[in-house]
Amino acid sequence: MTISNIKTRIRNRLSELEVEDKSTRQDRATVTLDQQSVGRLSRMDAMQQQAMANAIHQRRQNERIRLKAALKRMEEGEYGYCLDCGEDISPRRLELDPTAALCITCAKR
Repeated sequence: MTISNIKTRIRNRLSELEVEDKSTRQDRATVTLDQQSVGRLSRMDAMQQQAMANAIHQRRQNERIRLKAALKRMEEGEYGYCLDCGEDISPRRLELDPTAALCITCAKR
């Protein structure tokens, strides 16, 4: 897989994350208690769903940071080299995880 292909994958994933964030914005909103509505969900259920939506949003944010860091390393000509030891990161590792910043040896430490 070429750097160009990986860059395209990263940009596509960033777009997907943006769409996912927009579609779940309401799930992360403040839970209000509406005494007039009749529904199955209790306020506690709604709060639990909100907490889960916020946790998923945070994971998306973390992934977005890793993806942008990988793009920056590409721009700087540092992509594919371990941030700790400077050795090449296996192409197979980068194919599986394009955000990998460490070689397998350093990642195991």
